[in-house]
Amino acid sequence: MRILAIDTSNQLMSVALIDDDRLIIERTVNVKRNHSIQLMPAIEEMMKEAEWRPKDLTRIVVAKGPGSYTGVRIGVTVAKTLAFSLGIELVGVSSLEVLAANGSQIEGSYCVPVFDARRGNIYTGLYQYQNGKLVQVEKDTHISAVQWAVYLKQLEGPVQLLGEDRLKHSDSFTKECGEQLIDLPTSRHYARASVLAERGKIRKPENKHLFEPEYLKLAEAEQNWMEAHPDFEQGGGWIEKL
Repeated sequence: MRILAIDTSNQLMSVALIDDDRLIIERTVNVKRNHSIQLMPAIEEMMKEAEWRPKDLTRIVVAKGPGSYTGVRIGVTVAKTLAFSLGIELVGVSSLEVLAANGSQIEGSYCVPVFDARRGNIYTGLYQYQNGKLVQVEKDTHISAVQWAVYLKQLEGPVQLLGEDRLKHSDSFTKECGEQLIDLPTSRHYARASVLAERGKIRKPENKHLFEPEYLKLAEAEQNWMEAHPDFEQGGGWIEKL
């Protein structure tokens, strides 16, 4: 199985080409640039370097969010377009799950990926190594960092916070669950497309027509609009008026 894996869900952009269990090429960039400009040239260059043709691909695996609205949308749009045009499989994997998979395989430990969601909030989830496998314990969520830290304090077992954005909320996590926290090498805090490919390789293909990003919350502009138009949110009001 030849896989193209794409993750543009945050500032970091990571792309990988995988041939069965073999990593062919992986490119990861962590600078503030426009993914819409970078992504396709990066894919084209990597395909050329690997001497792969588009028809050689059998599956596209994409990080489906949450994260940056623009970043998630770019990755999913490119992945769907390629999957449709090439007639190949499409698989989506939670961006948080990809980061959680970077955790150390310590039996019973919790892997907690963290993306900043502004205003003291985060995107996060709860994963745990059970019998050597990473298992999702709680669904990915959008929550206050303080509330999440209080929740983690109640868990029995060490906690691995993952992600560069954890540092933005370090005061809350250190205060509530300092003794539980496990320090990890810097490299573990960055999602990699090769890990994304591994998680997506074992999944069933998505329905390409129905596949959508997972934002976990509305964009701020959408939220403001919904609050200004409560009849629309309740359903039916606008249609009846028209």
